[in-house]
Amino acid sequence: MPTIAVTGHMDLTEATERLVRAEMRRLLARHDVTELVGVSCLAAGADTLFAEAVLEAGGRLVLVIPARDYRARKVAPEHAAAFDRLVAAAGEVVTMPWERAGCEAYTAAGKELLRRADRLFAVWSGSPPTGKGGTADVVVEARAAGIPVDVVWPAGAARRG
Repeated sequence: MPTIAVTGHMDLTEATERLVRAEMRRLLARHDVTELVGVSCLAAGADTLFAEAVLEAGGRLVLVIPARDYRARKVAPEHAAAFDRLVAAAGEVVTMPWERAGCEAYTAAGKELLRRADRLFAVWSGSPPTGKGGTADVVVEARAAGIPVDVVWPAGAARRG
């Protein structure tokens, strides 16, 4: 059963979201969707686009929530409805054992994603690792562990700001 995890930027432009969504659909179509499991931390941006694509493809969604206060403290009002809808649709929700969201919780959640993954989709501009549990850090760890990484950064992709 293919288990694909995701890591990626939160600050994608609207045009980039459309490009990434199409590329994720294309990549997921390579896999037997009857056995597909997608693993996401459900942050805004790449994580949510991936979760939606997995469900749309007919796969099973597993969520790894970084901390107990993640929903209350880190989910922006404009992302709350999608977050709640995807939590309700998930086949499994794992909440990491941290009270407060922060670098330690994000790093642990990234490790849990990779522990479960056969493959990683990285919606990543190629920016260097920061050592704070971000996208590049997860990519470096996946590659070090021998987990295949599909970098999803289509031509024309950009981050806000």
